[in-house]
Amino acid sequence: MNTVVHKTLVVQLQAGEAADRFPVLAHFRYDAADPFALSVVFSHDGRVLAEWALDREMVGEGLTRPVGVGDVRLRPESRGMWDELRIELLGNDRADGDRHRAVVFVWASAVESFLRDTHAVVRPGEEEVCVDDFLAGLTTEG
Repeated sequence: MNTVVHKTLVVQLQAGEAADRFPVLAHFRYDAADPFALSVVFSHDGRVLAEWALDREMVGEGLTRPVGVGDVRLRPESRGMWDELRIELLGNDRADGDRHRAVVFVWASAVESFLRDTHAVVRPGEEEVCVDDFLAGLTTEG
């Protein structure tokens, strides 16, 4: 059985409050070895712009209601006839005291499809983490 799910989507990136959107690629990945997480790599013209780890459950909840505090915030948005997932990503501090910020808009139906594929690998509520392996990794890193 395949334990990794990949999906590449064209998403809309908005860098700044009043900025226009422009298309970038988002490479979504789920690996059953880390069952609570999704990773997404944003790229444009063959260059990696950013990589983020997201909570799988939070992404699903973000399709129906605002969720998240801190560096990642998600909420549903409607744009005409399209339902989208708005992903706000906060980065490092800027010189003016604010933080770098990017907003990504993804078609909600594409996110739902990706999540269904991940649920076929590990159903929600059936995630398992080997605590001994996790603790061993922590002690060898320090």
